[in-house]
Amino acid sequence: MKVLVFGATGKTGQFLVKQSLQQGHMVTAVVRTPSKLTIHHDNLKVVQADIFSADSLAEHFNEQDVVMSCLGFQISIFSQVTQYTESMKAIVASMRLAKVKRIIAMTSWYTQTESAQSASWMVRWLLIPMIRTLLNNMYEMENYLTEECMDLDWTTVRPPELQNAPETDKEMLTYGGYFVPDQDGNPIPNAVTRGDVARFMLSQLNEDTWVKKSVAMVTV
Repeated sequence: MKVLVFGATGKTGQFLVKQSLQQGHMVTAVVRTPSKLTIHHDNLKVVQADIFSADSLAEHFNEQDVVMSCLGFQISIFSQVTQYTESMKAIVASMRLAKVKRIIAMTSWYTQTESAQSASWMVRWLLIPMIRTLLNNMYEMENYLTEECMDLDWTTVRPPELQNAPETDKEMLTYGGYFVPDQDGNPIPNAVTRGDVARFMLSQLNEDTWVKKSVAMVTV
């Protein structure tokens, strides 16, 4: 497939690019700073563009089969985060122009922050307050896809805490909610490697279970 990747210079995005190439895909990485992407491959094309501008992005969407996004933005405690929705609106506009239908984007567990009520004390009182502005904008982005992008085959992938490590052979568990629950309904307290997030995202290229849906995932 021809895969257009956003966030390719990030920690998860680099695993996504590497695994895409290993699986034989033709990858175009849209980046803000090309020098930050140190991966070199005959099937990798690196292009520079403004991720918030459909005019800047549009030319790179032609003949692509799928868009995959691991975009991440800085925590902002005292001001609102808007980059997730702003970048997604530019991406969606470019997809429509180029008639690209499929997009798989990474968000997080607990994008609806009230869903963390059964999480651990540390998650509820330390982690969520620290990243609340990011989660809120991820939630807004998910709602934008749900409410305004039914013409597209979108999936948002919600992982828990991320470890900067390659993919494993662990079993994947999924759930159509804001976290993956254990048998008692509480969040499974596992972290997941960034490589496994990339592995799961790529597994969705040939799956339609989670099309037009958000899915929480974890490994066990």
